[in-house]
Amino acid sequence: MKQGLHPEYKEATITCACGNVMKTSSTKSDMKVDVCSKCHAFWTGNLKQNKTGGRAEKFKNKYGIQ
Repeated sequence: MKQGLHPEYKEATITCACGNVMKTSSTKSDMKVDVCSKCHAFWTGNLKQNKTGGRAEKFKNKYGIQ
């Protein structure tokens, strides 16, 4: 590899707004993020799924067909 072309990787600390701290390696030494896997709604199971039906369900609901 050519010298002086590639960045140096060093130990980095990633801090989330919820207080979770992770250690990794990066070209930056310190990073702050808003969400992580500990507090994101998708990973915690708090994500609300949209349970609406398709076109047929909407038609049945609109005209009261059982």
